[in-house]
Amino acid sequence: MDKSTVVITEKIPIGISSCAMGSPIRYNGKGIDVLKDLGREKSDFIWCPVCPECMAGLGVPRDPVHLSGGDGNAVWTGEAVVKNRKGRDVTEVMKTGCQVCLEALGRCHAVAFVYMDGSPSCGVYRTTLKNQRRGNPPGVFGSLLLEKGYFLIPSSDLQSPLRWWDWRRRLLAFHWFSTVELSTMKDVYEVWYRLKFLCQELDNTWAREMGKTLASIKLKDAPDFLAQFRKELSDVLRKPSTTKRMTNSLWKHYSHYRKQRGKTVDEVQSPEFKRNLTTIAKELTRMERTAVEDDYLFGASPVIYRDARRLKPAAGVVEDEVPPAP
Repeated sequence: MDKSTVVITEKIPIGISSCAMGSPIRYNGKGIDVLKDLGREKSDFIWCPVCPECMAGLGVPRDPVHLSGGDGNAVWTGEAVVKNRKGRDVTEVMKTGCQVCLEALGRCHAVAFVYMDGSPSCGVYRTTLKNQRRGNPPGVFGSLLLEKGYFLIPSSDLQSPLRWWDWRRRLLAFHWFSTVELSTMKDVYEVWYRLKFLCQELDNTWAREMGKTLASIKLKDAPDFLAQFRKELSDVLRKPSTTKRMTNSLWKHYSHYRKQRGKTVDEVQSPEFKRNLTTIAKELTRMERTAVEDDYLFGASPVIYRDARRLKPAAGVVEDEVPPAP
């Protein structure tokens, strides 16, 4: 069994709310570029910006819209409507705009979407920012994104180095896992070997139970189990971690690396050491780079992206440095 880090050399397409990519297309003609905070790492992905409200033909600037009578799911079933500030019903054009955007994401083969929460169209867990209320989530487009199973990332988290590091590593693992064939229990065991430590960090109770299941499952039950395994593990990879869990995981894996390889990484500090989130993100990124260079599986981040031109053909060792955390 290969025990090294999984290296992806193909850029992953990610959909994104256009206003979160800096396009001045919000109802008030403004936008915010959350990708600038990623620095050079922005170029590690292919971005597909879409805006349901623009594709609905509502224009810029425009009257803000809101959900009336229910959430985005209810809009698709005809139980709720979308109205603008003047009370005009824009439900049908909004639905058309959402469908056009979904088709665009399909054409670019996006596996994830960076959404603008608080939007009645793209919002997932909030559809308004007024007085910190949640509104009627999910939004009209957010409803479709959830239904289609996209890996959903809130745009605000791209402005935090540590939160983005967490989303990025889980997205890469999620994408890799979605491409792995699961036809035998051997396939399952190989996937589990690479992802189990990350799963333990994200949901330790589930991971421990899954470990017991894998140890006791009968071969005759395998066909029914494979689909369940893929769904449950994919759902776990969608769960954000916490600062405490990430720093503890970093120290756990670094301690193992130090014991196994007899080497140290000067930048890595123990969980008790006080530092800011940017510094923690840099430590995690440094440990990722070290793991690839030393052909070691860093369980907290088992799948990474590298441009094929930055890999040595023979050993798979990174030639250039990983882009630093913002």
